[in-house]
Amino acid sequence: MPEIDDIAALWGQLDGAPEFVAARENSVYHCRIDGQSVALRLHRPGYQSYAAIQSELRWCARLADLGFPCPRPVVSDDGSYLRSVHLGGHASVVSWLDGAAIGAGDTRLQGSEAEQAALYHAVGALLAALHQATDVIQTEDLQRGSWDADTLLGEAPIWGRFWENPTLTRAEADLLLRTKARAYDLLVRQETIDAGLIHADPLQENILATPAGLALIDFDDGGFGYRAYDLGVALSQHWDTPNADMLRRALLDGYATLRPAPAEDLVILFTMVRALASCGWCVDRCAGDSAVQRQYAQRAVTLADQWMAQTTTA
Repeated sequence: MPEIDDIAALWGQLDGAPEFVAARENSVYHCRIDGQSVALRLHRPGYQSYAAIQSELRWCARLADLGFPCPRPVVSDDGSYLRSVHLGGHASVVSWLDGAAIGAGDTRLQGSEAEQAALYHAVGALLAALHQATDVIQTEDLQRGSWDADTLLGEAPIWGRFWENPTLTRAEADLLLRTKARAYDLLVRQETIDAGLIHADPLQENILATPAGLALIDFDDGGFGYRAYDLGVALSQHWDTPNADMLRRALLDGYATLRPAPAEDLVILFTMVRALASCGWCVDRCAGDSAVQRQYAQRAVTLADQWMAQTTTA
């Protein structure tokens, strides 16, 4: 793959062939450059601007300087973190973290209940450490998107109009619209809610178990938003597991070891809100695969129905 070789050369001497890892919002390759194990990322054109990606890299560099476990960006031969490339997008290189994603790629955890609780206690502490470190570093110069009431639950959500998922029935779409309106009203009426830069995508595949402990990767969706949203996202893959309530309590207890934890009902709300957002996210990214779109839609419908019932009787 000469194009990848040429891009890697912007960071130094490539040792061996790049190994393709994944293609999500970015295409990622595991490389050795100048003897260092790194991840070469080709950013999807049109998803994040040059300034937004540059801000992501600066954010991670500042977090790494404080000792937070995340990939550290690597400067290219002109001293910059980010390069425009002839493939029509941008490229960056970050340090490679040795470890396995928690859950081993499965949306259901392995191990005993005690082991699962210990893991999500550690995940809660990891997210608290992220928010705590981010409150210390400079962020005024960072240009990132928003994860607020409007971008999550407004008329033009950041990941698409989820109530227009083509696999929804009319009744299901109406339910999501009613849920959207109620959740939006609840959020805008919150007098105090912890907000700041968040990861916005701490799913199992973005949390690595390394020899030094848990680490967080893939900050591509990070932006300014509700801190409780990060916790809701972390729980969203376990919405229908028998241990969902236990995992939520463990996550909140772990978070509370470093900073005040959000109210449990707020985390339940954001778990549901993430399901709504993903119901829209999958439409363009899973084009032609109605089965996958339906899976996301069903989760959104079920959690919306449960949340509406809980808020009605609360």
